[in-house]
Amino acid sequence: MAKESRDGRERERLDSGLEERIIKIRRCAAVVKGGRRFSFNAMVVVGDRQGRVAWGYGKANEVPPAVEKAAKEAEKTLKQMPKISLKGETIPHRVVGKYGASKVILVPAGPGTGVKAGPGVRDVLVAAGIHNILTKVHGSTNAINLVKATIDGLNQLRTREEVAALRGVTL
Repeated sequence: MAKESRDGRERERLDSGLEERIIKIRRCAAVVKGGRRFSFNAMVVVGDRQGRVAWGYGKANEVPPAVEKAAKEAEKTLKQMPKISLKGETIPHRVVGKYGASKVILVPAGPGTGVKAGPGVRDVLVAAGIHNILTKVHGSTNAINLVKATIDGLNQLRTREEVAALRGVTL
């Protein structure tokens, strides 16, 4: 595993060709007789930069095992996720992903635009292999809900051929 850190955020390149990005690490405290007992929750996004992306959530008493569990869960769900319909280096059409009180609007962009997105949304889009896109977040900015809303939006994407087949028309 090789670690990369160009934008200051920690991510790893897994041996299987998947990229792992840590979204959020949270500390939880349970008050017990001798004081406080801390545990950690980690959310990780795993993608192959070819249109497949998934998230995982892990909990443990220390940070590295929590991240490891989250990455393992993400890899497991990645196998079940459908490949995202891409149009070159962007998405084929505008879409709105929702989860809880978070709403993420994903808009296709021309070549050279880059990924215009906030932290949680950016990690999902880069892991999916999208290079040119515009995004806007409405509602809650909770990183965990933003990741889930972004993946919901990406799963709604359809190509022209898929839409034509669903409607029973020819283009």
